[in-house]
Amino acid sequence: MIVVTGATGNVGRALVTQLTAEQAPVRGLTRSPERAGLPAAAQVARFDLSGDQPEPADLAPLLDGATGLFLHLQAVGTHTEALLEAARAGGVQHVTVLSSGTVQDGADTSHPLYVAHAELEASVTASGLAHTFLRPNAFATNSLQWAPQIRVGDTVRGPFPGAVTAPIHEADIAAVAARTFLDDGHQGAVHRLTGPEAVTTEEQIHIIGATLGRTLRFIDVPPEEVGPDLFPHVPPQILPALLASFAESVGVAPEITTTVEAVTGKPARTFAQWAQDHKNDFRP
Repeated sequence: MIVVTGATGNVGRALVTQLTAEQAPVRGLTRSPERAGLPAAAQVARFDLSGDQPEPADLAPLLDGATGLFLHLQAVGTHTEALLEAARAGGVQHVTVLSSGTVQDGADTSHPLYVAHAELEASVTASGLAHTFLRPNAFATNSLQWAPQIRVGDTVRGPFPGAVTAPIHEADIAAVAARTFLDDGHQGAVHRLTGPEAVTTEEQIHIIGATLGRTLRFIDVPPEEVGPDLFPHVPPQILPALLASFAESVGVAPEITTTVEAVTGKPARTFAQWAQDHKNDFRP
């Protein structure tokens, strides 16, 4: 049994879907099981972060019969330590962590994304459980931040049109995660994950437009004028650091890895493929 935290999130849902397709037993954890909409073959269990800090014994039923645990920081919040203790007590043999590409040698150790994910990795290491760390860079799903603008018009406002990334499809992150549970040889591994190609912010907008059969225009907004309305998925306290990262990526070739293909046997999906998969998200 593989337990997936954040089972209704972008990566978690893809992972549950892929694991059930391979007939692996899966239990998806979510705040609202009644609205999960996960594959019928998956078990679904409630994991609510809004209550008091749980004891490991309170979480034990969630790990009953589990051998693997997919751990996503946003999905576990401050419950990480209790969940890991419950996992260890319940016989979990392997934890795969959705970490961040910000965790690397020479990184800005004050960056909030680095701090949060480095602490998560440290907690898993200290637990003594066998583990694999997935460190994706830019997520293609971050482009959904533009969906509200695209649904109502043909212009998109935002900063740094020349910022360059290699955005990765969430299904590719999930595919690598699935192999860490289903195949041998991933214990102790650190997998850095990217998409297969470099694209600028403005190019992403044009690709989405082409997928929709529309011509979209990008309007450059100075970073000092950027507010939370343009990045609704980003916690306000993290936005300044994120904008600084964007500024540093303008005109700079991003890291591109071949890890997805090496692990899964299939090449990473392009941003155009991601846009095609998500075109309904940008339609009125």
